[in-house]
Amino acid sequence: MKKRKIPMRKDIVTGEMMPKRQLIRVVKNKENEVSLDPTGKKPGRGAYVAVDVDIAKRAKKEKTFEKAFHVQLDESFYDELIKYADHLQARQELFGNDQK
Repeated sequence: MKKRKIPMRKDIVTGEMMPKRQLIRVVKNKENEVSLDPTGKKPGRGAYVAVDVDIAKRAKKEKTFEKAFHVQLDESFYDELIKYADHLQARQELFGNDQK
């Protein structure tokens, strides 16, 4: 059986290349709205952050997505990102890295 290629993406906070399944996609659409993309299929410019609460908190502190997307973001966006990262991190600990 042929081994499948694992898609890799760069974590915007750490600059580290990681498997796409271990990252959270954040997308900016044409109306300059920034949102989380759990499906990975929303149209727009995407950026990735690791499924790690500490890295999500670092993104909030450094305002990483504001710099990447050149928009002003509300604190609630980063709070939602941290909450979602915590949720996914707990799922990965329970079920392994295959789950999304």
